[in-house]
Amino acid sequence: MTNLENEEVKTKKERKKLGLTTTILIALGLGIVCGVIFHYFIPQSSIRDDIFINGIFYVGGQGFIRLMQMLVVPLVFCSIVCGAASIGDTKTLGTVGVKTLCFYLVTTALAISVALCVGNLINSGLGVDMSSIVVSDTSSLDTAQNSSSSVTDTLLAIIPKNPVQALANGDMLAVIFFALFVGIIISLLGRKVETVHRFIEQFNDIMMKMTSLVMCVAPIGVFCLLSRTFANVGFEAFLPMVKYMVGVLLALTLQCFVVYMIMLWLLGRVSPVMFIKKFFPVMLFAFSTATSNATIPLNMETLERKMGVDGKISSFTIPLGATINMDGTAIMQGVAVVFTAQLFGVNLGPIEYATVIATATLASIGTAGVPSVGLITLSMVFNSVGLPLEGIALIMGIDRILDMTRTAVNITGDAVCTTVVAKQSGRVNLDVYNDPDAGKEMDVISA
Repeated sequence: MTNLENEEVKTKKERKKLGLTTTILIALGLGIVCGVIFHYFIPQSSIRDDIFINGIFYVGGQGFIRLMQMLVVPLVFCSIVCGAASIGDTKTLGTVGVKTLCFYLVTTALAISVALCVGNLINSGLGVDMSSIVVSDTSSLDTAQNSSSSVTDTLLAIIPKNPVQALANGDMLAVIFFALFVGIIISLLGRKVETVHRFIEQFNDIMMKMTSLVMCVAPIGVFCLLSRTFANVGFEAFLPMVKYMVGVLLALTLQCFVVYMIMLWLLGRVSPVMFIKKFFPVMLFAFSTATSNATIPLNMETLERKMGVDGKISSFTIPLGATINMDGTAIMQGVAVVFTAQLFGVNLGPIEYATVIATATLASIGTAGVPSVGLITLSMVFNSVGLPLEGIALIMGIDRILDMTRTAVNITGDAVCTTVVAKQSGRVNLDVYNDPDAGKEMDVISA
């Protein structure tokens, strides 16, 4: 075969490939259409409900999320150990850690402040017809709230009594603490534990490869998740809550595309436009799955391969952010506070708003990166200012769609923090960051 024929074959193969972003977008659109058809045009029956909605769609969607969650604990552990060991200098590691923690706490406080302002600006709870709102069962939240920990318990829980048990239970704060400790010890011992260091690095490579393979079925998982959501909900549940949804979406948009981008430009001195262009597939993936933890592998890989961020930094900041940085969740809580207060005629003053900001910021620490967990911490915020928990029951019915959007904001905040911290530490390859074609091979899968 001549060189010309080889080029023609190669060109034909490239035409048969679609970008991962494009494929997920197609799957997302088809999933919504399919769900709407099932909800409005196919009558209730055992075939529709048991075989498709609660059968094929449920198994396909949850199976994909389980695949991603399967990767989280070993990947987080290995990546943090490798990152801490590779940074080497404990002083540098401490600087990175303090900057990251401060960044996360500040952005969370800013996020809920933005949400409170937006909620009051549009008066999200005024003029709402409560009789047309679907009230959901909150018994699951009551159980979770009763078992929730205080701030002191949360801080103490960072130190695991049994590291193996923490790994088995997916207790992410404890896993991160233990992994960080192991990484520092490996760095201090140096060549004495070279074999252990090399083993963890190689196992980390295995987990990253496993992640890329799991991503090949992402469009199928996204299709099933969206199909089941819209087949169950339809559009009627959204109509009475339009002002609340608009408030949440507006605040999320301001946080993601204004606050984050300003911080990226001022503190990181890099192009926000290039960041959004390269990071959009990760945002789309987070939107589709509604789980921050499942997005950890793709987030780290995108930052390293597309933006030139040193993997030693991202392997530390991204898993930490998925555990303690919940800006999107804080925004939902801020708008929900204003919505419920206006709906039930509760007057909130500056002291109450300051309490909400402090409580929601602290509540984000240790929050699991799983779907709808923000509703559990929302009960803590409501209790702090004396709002009725019935307000949570009103917004639960539409939470799935908003949960998807705020998850995209959560992981974007993690990536912005990582980029800023890495840039300030001189750990960003600007040639890669500014190259529009860098890491494009990540976005290509066989059609």
